[in-house]
Amino acid sequence: MKQGTREINMLEGSLVRGLFLFALPVALTVLLEQLINSADVFFLGHFVGTAEMAAVGNNVIILSLTVALFAGLSLGANVRIAYYLGARNRKGAVRTVHTSFLFALAIGFVITILGEIVATTALASLGVPEEVLPAAEAYLRIYLLAMAPLSIYNFGAAILRSNGDARTPLYILMAASLTNILLDFLSVTLLGLGIAGVAAATVLSYALAALLILRALRQAPGVLRLDGRQLVLRLDVLRPVLAIGIPAAIQGMVFCLANIVIQSAINSLGAEVMAASAAAFTIEVAIYSVVLGFQQATTTFVSQNYGARNLPRCREVVRTALTIVVLLMLALGGLIYLTKGLLLTFFTSDPAVLANGIIRLDYVVVPEVLCVFFDIFSGALRGYGESLRPALITLVAICGSRLTWIYTVFPVHHDFATIMLIYPLSWILTSFLIFALYRLYTRHLPAMMNDNAV
Repeated sequence: MKQGTREINMLEGSLVRGLFLFALPVALTVLLEQLINSADVFFLGHFVGTAEMAAVGNNVIILSLTVALFAGLSLGANVRIAYYLGARNRKGAVRTVHTSFLFALAIGFVITILGEIVATTALASLGVPEEVLPAAEAYLRIYLLAMAPLSIYNFGAAILRSNGDARTPLYILMAASLTNILLDFLSVTLLGLGIAGVAAATVLSYALAALLILRALRQAPGVLRLDGRQLVLRLDVLRPVLAIGIPAAIQGMVFCLANIVIQSAINSLGAEVMAASAAAFTIEVAIYSVVLGFQQATTTFVSQNYGARNLPRCREVVRTALTIVVLLMLALGGLIYLTKGLLLTFFTSDPAVLANGIIRLDYVVVPEVLCVFFDIFSGALRGYGESLRPALITLVAICGSRLTWIYTVFPVHHDFATIMLIYPLSWILTSFLIFALYRLYTRHLPAMMNDNAV
């Protein structure tokens, strides 16, 4: 199949079909990104020990923070390129592709250097127990070597998705995930490398993903093709990308930052709770990938149609996406509730770990449908180019409510269920505020349609 046939016409045709064709590969891509870390948890839990499994669990929040950073920044490139494609602005699209790629390479190396400097301090801030700390630090320091490849993959995927090609990034990550699983197995069973081996396997897997996405960009059709002769970092092109990407990154990272505080609270309950939370978290992120897939689809579809000045279709995109995801999440939540015990045995057979893992599934994963509303509406706002205010609302509503809860309610009711309860409560608050912003913003859109930039 030629790559050009993987593109989706976002400006015409059935929205239900188009959103599904775009969102499902993105959701599977997010799931596979999680699988890379889940494979580490699985092999360490079954072949090495609970302490090493807990060590990776402590790093999950930090690793999620870096993924959120690159995913958010790359979204700025996705929105700008999609807008230019909708507006038939070839020059703007070409310049954004090449500037974004160079920025991806630079920011990846910067994060690696900064991460190595603050690695010990970051883990100390989580309150990692002494018996887990050496393994956690070893894993993190090796994983940080994957930052440049991870950045290149995320930006490359965002560039391809801007024109509707969501399948190529999925196929690439499938290859990387399979490579990671194989290398994890070899490192812990045959080579006996333990936690250092699974971390190195992750780095090699992301390096493969970066090489494959680079190859895809070199072969991409039309304005998305990466040409070494046009690799110039244009600040005037980068600024609008970052104007959307930085707030989007902040919005994604806010969840991770708040969860760092929550992880510290979880750590205070002991290694069994830590391991249970790590196992349930992998299931949580897997289900949430559906929401993220349709959020990305909403953003890209809205951006292209906004560039084409088709405001009615923009609104229809939001309504259609919202309906689809609510129905899907209700079905998945029911499935998780019925099979929760069986799912957790995939990660561990420890009865105490299983019992605590079920608590996280009941309080967080089953009601994840509450995430749909603020994710879809904030995704639509970013498609229109409004990225800052959704990020600020998320900062206050998510981070503020969770921090307040951990420092006020948790000390009084010192148990795992109390920690988990703040997740659905913070989602409800954030959904209400984001929806209010969306209604206010869309009222003024007709007057903004004459603007030339997102």
